Amino acid sequence: MAQKKISRQKAWSSFLAPMLLAGILIGAGCQSQPKETADTILKNGKIATVTEDSRVVSAVAIKDGKFLAVGSDEEIMNHQGAQTQVIDVNGRTVIPGLNDSHTHVIRGGLNYNLELRWDGVPTLAEALRLLREQVQRTPPQQWVRVVGGWSEFQFAERRMPSLEELNEIAPETPVFVLHLYDRALLNRAALRAVGYAKDTAEPPGGEIQRDQQGNPTGMLIAKPNAFILYSTLAKGPKLSHEDQLNSTRHFMRELNRFGLTSVIDAGGGFQNFPDDYQVINDLHQQGQLTLRIAYNLFPQQPKHGGGAEGSGHAVGEESLAVPPARHL
Repeated sequence: MAQKKISRQKAWSSFLAPMLLAGILIGAGCQSQPKETADTILKNGKIATVTEDSRVVSAVAIKDGKFLAVGSDEEIMNHQGAQTQVIDVNGRTVIPGLNDSHTHVIRGGLNYNLELRWDGVPTLAEALRLLREQVQRTPPQQWVRVVGGWSEFQFAERRMPSLEELNEIAPETPVFVLHLYDRALLNRAALRAVGYAKDTAEPPGGEIQRDQQGNPTGMLIAKPNAFILYSTLAKGPKLSHEDQLNSTRHFMRELNRFGLTSVIDAGGGFQNFPDDYQVINDLHQQGQLTLRIAYNLFPQQPKHGGGAEGSGHAVGEESLAVPPARHL
């Protein structure tokens, strides 16, 4: 019996040895092929994958701008390399980038650095203080512009600024304050800059409010539409091309701050093709876009653009050569 037992042990040993060796070799082979290295890893978060099962993971690996892997911290850290940027999000929620389906990033970017923002300002007194400071640092011939983003109902005073206040703050610097899409306030310096006077005819698509002597007061009314607001704002001096590039980069970063990673630009509003699209095209060519942009074209110059009003193109892809009306 002892002899048979020994024989069986030898038999098992002779069978298992090659199997164990094969396992070691397979393991060694796996170790020689490490997992693909990520450019960026986010870990320790609540990351919404927006999959069909609404899966939430703690970490993701990103390579070449695309997701490489999603999963637990332990799983994803296997994709860390010497050059991988690892970001600990400290339990915060991470969601996919948002898309704004109707915005004016192209036109807004050209002028963003020119604008004074009243977003979230709690009092009219504070808004007027900011206006006064902006006037003091505005170079000659340039305007101060407050282009929407506010309402009198956000102010504790529950009223709009008066024309008298604008004239007192800026006797020589043109000031243009847009209120929603219904009206704009221009101080006397702005009226002089745009050439609105007693003998100025009423423009199509708008009304110039006048006093009893027929002189413009500085109030422009969008009646029956906002054409007068757009056309008047378009009379203001523009930034240089280099400053427009800088301005657009700042505007895109502001949108990124709110979680936007892609937009559809609606065009219109004196946004002319091809001239006003050159800046966004240059940033695309330089690889400096921080948004993916699909845009509508409004060509107003004959023989330019090759598309009807409302045709679309996309930037932020490998190429600008995409069919009309295609969006991201």
